[in-house]
Amino acid sequence: MTISMLGIKVGMSQIFDSQGQAIPVTILQAGPCFVTHIKKAETDGYNAIQVGYYEVSSKKLNKPLLGHLQKSNLPPLKYLKEFSVQSTNDFSIGQKISLDQFKVSQVVDVSGISIGKGFTSLQKRHNFHRGPMTHGSKNHRAPGSIGAGTTPGRVFPGKKMSGRVGGKKVTIKNLQIINIKAEDNLLIIKGSVPGKNGNLLKISTCD
Repeated sequence: MTISMLGIKVGMSQIFDSQGQAIPVTILQAGPCFVTHIKKAETDGYNAIQVGYYEVSSKKLNKPLLGHLQKSNLPPLKYLKEFSVQSTNDFSIGQKISLDQFKVSQVVDVSGISIGKGFTSLQKRHNFHRGPMTHGSKNHRAPGSIGAGTTPGRVFPGKKMSGRVGGKKVTIKNLQIINIKAEDNLLIIKGSVPGKNGNLLKISTCD
């Protein structure tokens, strides 16, 4: 069964193993999450659970969302996300999902929104070469020709051009769990994850 949780990126650091090797790690604050809604195939056409995370003041939620949580006697939760499951028999409304289900050396997948870099040029976005930098050259970082004139008389879709970079959903797979501090809801994994500090992340693993 796939286990999924929501968490926040705290930051990066490094730890040293028994041989003195430095291991780059990312610290995540994962959970506790609560099951806020259950969808069943008989009534909704598919099996899924809605998970809530990050308790906030009730003033920061609108009335429909606040009423949805109060109906299940749950605290105000900022983030709600739906996860598909094979069966809903193991879940109940208000159930707490914590780090107890993860183990050290287990492998997880982490998804999040990557850092947005804004509107960038061809050199940064697609690793294009620049033009000559000598005197008289007017093609230092210009894109140059993007297609023929009369035939075909248009630019083909998918042409590599300048545009926005980053700010997209990215999934990093097979990240190893180095340490778990359940009392502080901290998950320490090897490597980097998408987004900046404070970014919302989805952490999932498959048994």
